[in-house]
Amino acid sequence: MKKTVLFIHSAGPQDPEHGSSNLSAYLENELRDKYQFVIPKMPSPENPKYVRWKDQLEKELNMLNGEVILIGHSLGGSVLLKYLSEESYNLTFSGLFIISSPYWGLDKDWQSKEFTLQNNFEQNLPAIPHLFLYHSRDEDIVPFKHHKIYAEKLPQATSRELEGRQHLFHNGLPILVNDLKNV
Repeated sequence: MKKTVLFIHSAGPQDPEHGSSNLSAYLENELRDKYQFVIPKMPSPENPKYVRWKDQLEKELNMLNGEVILIGHSLGGSVLLKYLSEESYNLTFSGLFIISSPYWGLDKDWQSKEFTLQNNFEQNLPAIPHLFLYHSRDEDIVPFKHHKIYAEKLPQATSRELEGRQHLFHNGLPILVNDLKNV
């Protein structure tokens, strides 16, 4: 039986060649033999609101059973961390993979009360055996300092500091594929 991967995309346009579309297609292509992918279109990605994304995430999670692997790209990762640290659910998560996610409230350019995590959010996360953080050191969309904050708050996570400037990973993310294969 294939494991289920729930992929939550970034903000912004999600049509082909935009947003997380290339990354999610790459992952599905590389791993379709081993995993069943659920890649929902989140509401109003060009004007996201947390409550609407939370409701959609809840709807998606309620349709799943068994062990689930979660992948969040950019805003999708922020939403997963907020949801997992604030809500209740009846699933077991065997992995959580956060890619290039903003840490809301870090500085004046990254303010959004609705997406900001609660103080000590990390203490409310469920025990997830495989937690990974990925971020390009020189990317210009979400600065690398966001990754450093997540890595400090989540010392149990495997931190993948990537060379280059990638945020959207249009050509894929092979290290993520390898990490998923080992879960």
